[in-house]
Amino acid sequence: MVKFNDDTLAVVHRIMDRYPKGKEKSALLPILHIAQAEFDGWLSPATMDYVASILKIQSIEVYEVASFYSMYNLKPVGKCLLEVCRTSSCWVRGAEDVVKHLEKRLGIKEGETTADGMFTIKTVECLGSCGTAPLLQCGASYHENLTFEKVDALIETYRAEGKRKSYTDLDWNNTI
Repeated sequence: MVKFNDDTLAVVHRIMDRYPKGKEKSALLPILHIAQAEFDGWLSPATMDYVASILKIQSIEVYEVASFYSMYNLKPVGKCLLEVCRTSSCWVRGAEDVVKHLEKRLGIKEGETTADGMFTIKTVECLGSCGTAPLLQCGASYHENLTFEKVDALIETYRAEGKRKSYTDLDWNNTI
């Protein structure tokens, strides 16, 4: 059964309390981030139904939002989701080569996950750091001005840490 732990549920309710009575649906985006982090990096139908029940909205409303934004994963992903910006500034400055390098180094294609469940490669729209392109995001961390050497070092660092990277690496009480 999908259920937040007590500490996470308290954070969810504090986020909901920031919105006027009857407008709790406005908390959907941050709550989806929290749910995704708490439930293995992706939003299963059961997780989205649970979020809908907390917000007292229809499940379809959650599905619509989760399927619209690329920051939500609707299938399982690796512990380290390597999101490479694919918009013009990054592409012109070598993001396509970075993706090809990641694919070769990890033995997977964009959209796939390594057999050990550690890495998934995903291309995404603008990550908002055009001046430091090409850019890769993993969890709450941005990695800018990428070179193949920097990418290789990141892979080794993340592999050695062996833990899931997520947006909840942030302090939700002070971020939202």
